[in-house]
Amino acid sequence: MTGPRTAARRAVRSRARGAAIAAFVVLAATVPAAAGASGTQQIDVALPYVCLFPSGEHPAAVRISAAFPERVAAGEPIEPADVTTTVELPKPAVADLAALGAAGVRAATRLEVGVTQDEATAEATWRGSTEPTALPADGPLTLTATGDVPSVTGQGAGELSMTAGGFGLDFTLTTADGGAPDPAEVTVDCALAEDAPDGGRLVGVLVGADDDGGTDGPGGPPSGSPSGSPSGAPSASGPPGRSEEGPPGRQGERAPKVAEPGQGGAAAKATAPTCKYDEKYPAGPMSLNAYITGYSNVNKLDGAALIPPFCTLITQGEPQFEFFPDYSGAWITQHSTADLYHRQRKQTPPFEATFLTFDFTPTTATMVLEQTGPMTIDSHGTTDFVFTSTDTHVRAPLVLRVTKLEVNGTPLDVGAKCRTKTSLASPEPEPAKYPGDHLVLHGRGEQTTGEPATGYLLLSGGPLTGKVTIPAFTGCGTADGEDLDRLLTASVSGSGNYVKQIQGQTCFVSADVLNPDECTDDAQPRKVPVAER
Repeated sequence: MTGPRTAARRAVRSRARGAAIAAFVVLAATVPAAAGASGTQQIDVALPYVCLFPSGEHPAAVRISAAFPERVAAGEPIEPADVTTTVELPKPAVADLAALGAAGVRAATRLEVGVTQDEATAEATWRGSTEPTALPADGPLTLTATGDVPSVTGQGAGELSMTAGGFGLDFTLTTADGGAPDPAEVTVDCALAEDAPDGGRLVGVLVGADDDGGTDGPGGPPSGSPSGSPSGAPSASGPPGRSEEGPPGRQGERAPKVAEPGQGGAAAKATAPTCKYDEKYPAGPMSLNAYITGYSNVNKLDGAALIPPFCTLITQGEPQFEFFPDYSGAWITQHSTADLYHRQRKQTPPFEATFLTFDFTPTTATMVLEQTGPMTIDSHGTTDFVFTSTDTHVRAPLVLRVTKLEVNGTPLDVGAKCRTKTSLASPEPEPAKYPGDHLVLHGRGEQTTGEPATGYLLLSGGPLTGKVTIPAFTGCGTADGEDLDRLLTASVSGSGNYVKQIQGQTCFVSADVLNPDECTDDAQPRKVPVAER
């Protein structure tokens, strides 16, 4: 759950900047819809904690922000969006870390969240990570963690509430010269303070029908205060009511279901498009397919955008080996090709997102990434036949096409030809060999025989990172309407935008017998990856 230094210090949901925001969502139409869609509630809850450091207990302030639906249908997962945890540690706690020899820290956070629906309960853990941060010479330390958290599904009708519990920080320490002190890792556990407002309650979401028997819809109760309960719903601090879904004592059956990120549960499958070969794109003897998802920064707007899962069809090349002079190992090269694929077109699915402009005006956009030339995957590495290390570069010429834009429900006509003038472009490490504009992503992977791979390898997937220049826009607007090219270009186009994509485990569709750990019965990738910052 890492990302660029700048991205981790900012909320994914950036502050609106006038009319430029409407342009931003055209490019970054991947910001989660919960950020501004009707029927959502934003929470921003500050809670006091007491943390046990080496020298003793110190107070800490923990602020949790996220977006939730106000109401979901029965059986529909509740998926927190844009979850950010900000921790402020006082000066004595910082001094404790410095006394261990640390000049900087990185932290993984753990927030235990109690989930309650009527008398049935479950527990979820919200995990996040921070970027490396230097310890201040004097004063408090503020750390901001982001990460993907579990979805929760209620097992009956009625309010489902979430309440903060224990909190933990797993510190990785670094010295001034970039080394590691001894110890290099410190774990700090924190307990919710007794005077925490509303007992640490974070949010309540209504599940199923209205109290009067009506169906779910936008006419539900307003979100109100993040810590308040909707009208007629029980408070987390008071005695819960009894569900009519079943008799008491059947906790296991009635408990809300928690699905961790990356488990490939209902939430992941719901966002993943079809990814399989067909009569227009038949599988060959070395055919693979995989899902990819991730985040991309937009520097001009100090924000990051989520790119939902999309399908990639891959033709794996044969690895080539050149032995070392003493035959103790070999250099490896592999050239593969790939295509984006959606309904027999080389593109991502059209995807819609809503962004909250001016902090109150919803702006909804739909866009598509289109592949305009060959997509290549080149790996170079070494092996001693036990340990293998490779560097992989993925090159893809992609243009961004905008299909629809609405501001506060009012359509803004972008025409049928709104797109970037040229492909998205990245710095190319071998420009003579790979000329022209294209996106370049890099991944490094290692594997010891018999052990799981780390980092990125073509077959097992993993993180791919790079920087991209967003070119100027053209064709945006209509002959009798407003020319939007200059607005989009001024608001969005620019260089140095950090990109982090996560490829999932590939499915080898040409195998005589499909591997059930990699493929579904109809030869689609079983693994739907989770975006990481």
